[in-house]
Amino acid sequence: MLRIYSQSLGCAKTRVDTERLLGSLGPVLTVDDPLEADLVFINTCAFIAPAVQESVQTVLEMVEDLSELPKSRRPFFAVAGCLPGRYGIGDLSSELPEVDLWLHTDDIDTWAEQLCKALKIDMPAPGRLLSTGPSYAWLKIGEGCRHNCSFCAIPSIRGRYTSEAPEKLVTEASALIADGVKELILVAQDVTAYGTDFGKDPRFLLEKLLQLDGLERLRLLYLYPGGLTSDLLKFLSEAGKPFVPYFDMPLQHAHPDILRKMGRPFSGNPQEAVDRIRKWFPEAALRTTMMVGFPGETEEHFRTLRDFVEKNRFHHMGVFAYQPEEGTEAAEMEGQLDDELKEWRKDALMELQSGISEDILSQYEGQRLEILVDETSEEWPGLHMGRAWFQAPEVDGITYVSGPGVETGAIVEADITETREYDLIALA
Repeated sequence: MLRIYSQSLGCAKTRVDTERLLGSLGPVLTVDDPLEADLVFINTCAFIAPAVQESVQTVLEMVEDLSELPKSRRPFFAVAGCLPGRYGIGDLSSELPEVDLWLHTDDIDTWAEQLCKALKIDMPAPGRLLSTGPSYAWLKIGEGCRHNCSFCAIPSIRGRYTSEAPEKLVTEASALIADGVKELILVAQDVTAYGTDFGKDPRFLLEKLLQLDGLERLRLLYLYPGGLTSDLLKFLSEAGKPFVPYFDMPLQHAHPDILRKMGRPFSGNPQEAVDRIRKWFPEAALRTTMMVGFPGETEEHFRTLRDFVEKNRFHHMGVFAYQPEEGTEAAEMEGQLDDELKEWRKDALMELQSGISEDILSQYEGQRLEILVDETSEEWPGLHMGRAWFQAPEVDGITYVSGPGVETGAIVEADITETREYDLIALA
């Protein structure tokens, strides 16, 4: 049995790529120590400069660790993902000859085949090796991006948007549910773009997934504002369970001047997108991401953003300080802001959001909610970590839950006894 040590850096889409690859290598045993592996696999991220630095550092540290072994005992070392996708295999190979195989994002469909050939093993049927536990799984429904935001390198790394085949996704989703997964989380750079490359829209896939027996929650992440049309929202409002009325809509900013400079596909009035969702889903949980310090952002632009956040009261919000990315249009723009000012604006916006989040969560105190239990606490026997319907894994807060019947993978009803800034305390 092939012993594999793997690391997946960056977003959930990268994690799915890793899980699909490992599940396509036949019976494998995952190990915690790379020195005990037959194969070391690192799937990298290179979306922004800090991610590039983390990926390079991770690879360099692995090279150093593996150098402790004699050549005859060293595992096969493969590096995949956005790092070779962004910088090319040629230059990386010459800089890091210790890596046995580089896997480019353009060749993602052949990663398993390339590895099996290099390891001289037969290639079994495609599969999936989950790393998230039994409660939830990500389902990547598309690759690349159809937009050209001036600050983003993803189209140059991952290419234009391509939808995954619906039949393949339904088969994969069915297998995950059969293995006990309760919640599927659809991810792509833009979930609303699904099907547009073959004359359809997301409803074409959603209709199939919503009918799957055993699915308790279906959550959609990364929804571009322009793609959340009234037709799609009407469809979702009529779908009912297992659809979760949680909308992750990365707005990035609220001032039209900045949105236009960003090249956002919906740059007129972001308020319209928020109002459209709340027309169909008055009680929806909204999540967004905002970017501060974009070139040319003035105090007036930032004040507009603050007012927008204060007015709309998002359940969850991530804030990023703009960083110029090599090869992007925004990196060459005039009006680059001082790093200290960007960090100040980031902190100020997050301070505003923390108060909003704390206030929203306080309204759930005393309510009885369904909690999907993700994992057990290593620090407190009997305590588990889970999520209410308005909490997505890894990006939002969590619910600490204990009581009879609480176990990993279960959905339990629990009373919310205490609320905090981002988390809940519950008793089943």
